[in-house]
Amino acid sequence: MAYALITGGSKGIGKAIAENLAGKKYNILLVARSENLLKENAAELEKKFGVKTDYLVTDISSTDSAKKIADWCSEKKYDVSVLVNNAGYGLGGAFAALSLQDQMNMMHLNMDSLVQLTYLMIPVLKKSPGKSYILNVASTAAHQAVPFLGVYSATKAFVLSFSRAIYHELKSENISVTCLCPGPTDTYFMERAGMTGMKKAMKQAQRFNMTAAAVATIAVNGMLSGKLEIIPGGSNKAGAFFSRTLPKKLIENTLIGIYKP
Repeated sequence: MAYALITGGSKGIGKAIAENLAGKKYNILLVARSENLLKENAAELEKKFGVKTDYLVTDISSTDSAKKIADWCSEKKYDVSVLVNNAGYGLGGAFAALSLQDQMNMMHLNMDSLVQLTYLMIPVLKKSPGKSYILNVASTAAHQAVPFLGVYSATKAFVLSFSRAIYHELKSENISVTCLCPGPTDTYFMERAGMTGMKKAMKQAQRFNMTAAAVATIAVNGMLSGKLEIIPGGSNKAGAFFSRTLPKKLIENTLIGIYKP
């Protein structure tokens, strides 16, 4: 069976997607920074699903990481037919109050690294004998500007727009591109993003939280069926619909009330 390559595969949605794909008998390649978690996850997948696994320890935000990953797949002669660009993170707070360097690093990981790895892996995906897939993980924040998550929401808007564009470009190459736009998910995203002071946002997230496993199931099934964009959960679908139909200023003022610390 072919391999699925998952960045940010040590925990959260990335780990859940790896488990789901292993359940469908894809061999799994995990990429992240934490060697202990990668080693543990790889061993669990082999034992539970009987698939082959390997992992690469690298900081995906580093400038040479994408080439390192692509070279690793080439040197090991892995038949990669699924690329999951899951690695990314958010930063919550007023733009001018957050560290500029931290925000630039987030932009690099969420956008530059994703584009670089996609570019370098397309020739590998083309070589796979069957149909190949790219799954890019964005966010429901991609559908509108989000005050106090301004740079993060902009990076995810980029991921969504980029995914939609190359979906059409790669159809003739037998590569299907899907963009996943999850809402609140039980992955400690908000804690890592420094959003614990956003009481209303935390409360709302708790109301609509989905498990990573549920999001992964919807994502993988949608990807394999060739869907262009996936928004898990009814409330998230409704939010995306209203973001397209209601005045932008109304949406943004509403979000200020939710996300202002």
